[in-house]
Amino acid sequence: MLRDVVKEKLMDGAFIPAHPLALFDDKSFDEESQRLLTRYYIESGVDGVAVGVHTTQFEIHQVFEFYQQVLKTAIEEISAHAKSDFIKIAGVSGEIEQAIKEAQFAKEIGYDLVLLSNNGLFHYTEEELLQRAREIASIIPIIGFYLQPAVGGRIFTTDFWKQFCEIPNAYAIKVAPFDRYLTIDVARAVLHSSRWNEIALYTGNDDSIIHDLFTVFEEEVDGEIRKKRFAGGLLGHWAVWTSKAVELFRSIKEEREKDVIHSKWMKIAQEVTHANAAFFDSHNHFKGSIAGINEVLRRQGLIRSNKCLSEREVLSKGQLELIDEVYKLYPHLHDDEFVKNFLNKQSV
Repeated sequence: MLRDVVKEKLMDGAFIPAHPLALFDDKSFDEESQRLLTRYYIESGVDGVAVGVHTTQFEIHQVFEFYQQVLKTAIEEISAHAKSDFIKIAGVSGEIEQAIKEAQFAKEIGYDLVLLSNNGLFHYTEEELLQRAREIASIIPIIGFYLQPAVGGRIFTTDFWKQFCEIPNAYAIKVAPFDRYLTIDVARAVLHSSRWNEIALYTGNDDSIIHDLFTVFEEEVDGEIRKKRFAGGLLGHWAVWTSKAVELFRSIKEEREKDVIHSKWMKIAQEVTHANAAFFDSHNHFKGSIAGINEVLRRQGLIRSNKCLSEREVLSKGQLELIDEVYKLYPHLHDDEFVKNFLNKQSV
């Protein structure tokens, strides 16, 4: 069962960054920087973190002991520095046997939910993936994950998401296909579910963060008008410039309760998306997305290297210049001063 304080926070709308992986240049685990990064997110005012997900690099799932170490490092920092209602999410991946093992470990060390990824399971039918989800949900509360095809996801039918919503221990779906049509599919599946009031929508569409957070889906179902909005976000983009992004999110939650939304948000929306294009390397089909996030954190002094475990995960040609450009264009979006003060406090 999901803790009441966590369920309430999840449904109300939470700010949850996807936690990166800190490595040295030789690609060995930089535990000191990893712990520092977790403390940075807590200090920034986030509502929770997701560890062991795409931004943490799916490769950590290949060695269970490494997966354990990364998850334990985060939970120790959370236990020492975060409030009791902090949302702790672990990424779970792989074949059913591996997913069960990871879910059991995550529950054992204190994670609240798991973000269940279907990456790499193209040989599974939708029904087999649903059965896998049901088995994991019997162990620990789950969040569904619509991962964009460009980084290992697949396209699902609307019926898949309808059936997913009926899993009793499912509480949210991270909608991240980077596709408006597929995003609508998920929202409609939730609206048509008998558990539509129990499933929270979380945007993972890093290309459309602000728009998603203001979006309301409405439909008449069985004579009843049902409305659903993106409660919050679970985003790799929120792993950088985090304290400023938290401020924006808090403002959006207040603003979206009004009848009229100020046009300034459309300007901010395109600025955030433009910054994301640089961080996520959209021009090269997102090949440098994780390295781009790591590069911003490296520049700020939060981690030592932008290196990733996979040889394929590197900065693309020209990506550094694009990151330079958005830094200059949008000084109001970055939090370098906050990070500087944070790092000074750590050294005292």
